[in-house]
Parts: sequence; structure tokens; C-alpha cells
Amino acid sequence: MRVPVLALLSLTAIHPAFAQPSGDPSGTWLTESGAKVRVARCGGGYCGTLASTSGSGLDVNNPDPALKSRKLVGVQILTATTPTGDGFGGSLYNPNDGKTYSGSLTPKGAVRLSVSGCVLRVLCKSQTWTRVK
Repeated sequence: MRVPVLALLSLTAIHPAFAQPSGDPSGTWLTESGAKVRVARCGGGYCGTLASTSGSGLDVNNPDPALKSRKLVGVQILTATTPTGDGFGGSLYNPNDGKTYSGSLTPKGAVRLSVSGCVLRVLCKSQTWTRVK
């Protein structure tokens, strides 16, 4: 019985995807639009920062004129620090329209993350992000 357990422990030490708990969204995620978001612990939950983008890479839709020329890579777009039953609630910044929405992130196993943004907590749109290996 010890040999299979040792083999499994060896795999988790070698391959980080095996070592990652399915409920922990820390890591880099590919969005449905092709951007990459780096999710890490912050406060009592998680924050997400753009690691790569498609398009111009500038925050041209930001309502603040002073921020329209900033680079999107490095911008925190996800703050989810309120635990919910199956994930975390908080806010999401959408650089495609320059607006911030109430939202949530919910781990769906080790390789999928459901991210939702809502207007008035009634009109919601969700995306499924995929873990980058």
C-alpha cells in the first residue's frame, strides 16, 4: 500500500496542477476573451491581476481620462474577498467597457473557474476561465 501512496506523492511534488487543491483558485487563468489573469490570495479571499491582454493593451474605455493611456497588464480587475457558500464575492473591473461590477468567483474543480459580473445583482454574465499549465 505504501508504494502507490509514494507514487502519488511524487506526482504531486513534480506536477503543480496535481498539487493544487481543487478549491484554491490561485494561479494563472485564461479568460474566454484570450486574456490571462493571475489570481492570488489577498485579504480573506482572492484578487486577480491582468497578466496579458489582447487588443491595444491600453485601458481606453476607462471613464477616468487620466487612466485611458495606462497599460492593462498589471491592473487588478478582480477583488473577491467575501466568502460565499461555494466561492468568493466582490467586484470585477471590465476593461472592455470601463465599468466595475459586483461579482463572484467560484472554483469548478482544479482547471475551471466560474467568474460572474452583475448589474444590480440581477443582470449577470458569467465566464468560465481555464487554468494555464
